[in-house]
Amino acid sequence: MGTATTVPETRSMDGDELDADDAWATLRRYGGWPLVRDSFVRFRYGDGFSHSRALAFQICLSVIPGVIAVVGLSSVLNQERLGRVLELTIHQFAPGSGGEIVRDALDTSRRHAVDGGAIALWLGLLTAVIGLTTAMAQIERGANRIYGVERDTPFRHKYTKALLMAVTAGSLMTVGFVILVGGKGIGRAFAQVYEWSDTTVAVWTLLRWPAGFLLAVLSASVLFRTAPRRRQPGHTWLAGGAIVALALWTMFSWGLAIYVERSGSFGETYGPLTAIVALLLWSLLSSVALFLGLAFAAQLEACHGGVGDPATRDPGPAGGRTGGARRVRGPTRDEVVNTAAEVR
Repeated sequence: MGTATTVPETRSMDGDELDADDAWATLRRYGGWPLVRDSFVRFRYGDGFSHSRALAFQICLSVIPGVIAVVGLSSVLNQERLGRVLELTIHQFAPGSGGEIVRDALDTSRRHAVDGGAIALWLGLLTAVIGLTTAMAQIERGANRIYGVERDTPFRHKYTKALLMAVTAGSLMTVGFVILVGGKGIGRAFAQVYEWSDTTVAVWTLLRWPAGFLLAVLSASVLFRTAPRRRQPGHTWLAGGAIVALALWTMFSWGLAIYVERSGSFGETYGPLTAIVALLLWSLLSSVALFLGLAFAAQLEACHGGVGDPATRDPGPAGGRTGGARRVRGPTRDEVVNTAAEVR
């Protein structure tokens, strides 16, 4: 249970949804640094770190079986070249000796599919979809706590919405983020498999930045609008929080990539597990960036609604000044004797 203050559902002066102009006016009135500071406080008291850890776990449960299943099933569905593109891209992302484990796992899945093990791969793909669906449900729970909403939507509606978000906004946001950070490696993989010309590679290199940015921001805005159990402002208002999440995600991803690549101790410490540990760290940092962007959008709307405090007042330790629960005195011997006499 979080202790972030409840964000009031606000509208513009003429009764319409809040848009980018309202967000900019609120930001100028409140100030940039106070908003950043209070957004982090809201993230913290909304149990943002706890929800980030849970979301990171769900991301790993969906990414690992999903990638293995897609690469293996590409042979069954006669889409070997597309599977090869994915495989080459993953090899470029996998750091150090961890690439050997990734290569062995993907080769095994491909051979297993050819030998008649497609059912296991389909089950792995189903597991990935379920993992991504629960990840979207975790985003709703985290968003609700950050906005001060303590109860999620009913079970059936919650996971139906989570499934829709997983196959639409969630997937598109992931694709946009990956294009921004790993677009160069993706371009190399497509050029190698599909024999792209130099002109096609140059066009991809030029267009991947605006395409990835727009895809990531728009899909994140849709996710921010649909996740919380409340009436949200317009997409242009929420784009501010989406841009914050995208900026943090890019910074975290590049920072982690530089550290893993240039730090010899990281690969030496984890050895063949380097890729798995890097994926765990990347999932956690990505989740933190997402919820920090949500906290920014929530605090901006709270300021517009006149609720400046990001967290409720600290009630102090239980029991008041004693610092604990009040001690209950048991009956004395005389009180027991008197009570027994009255009963007789």
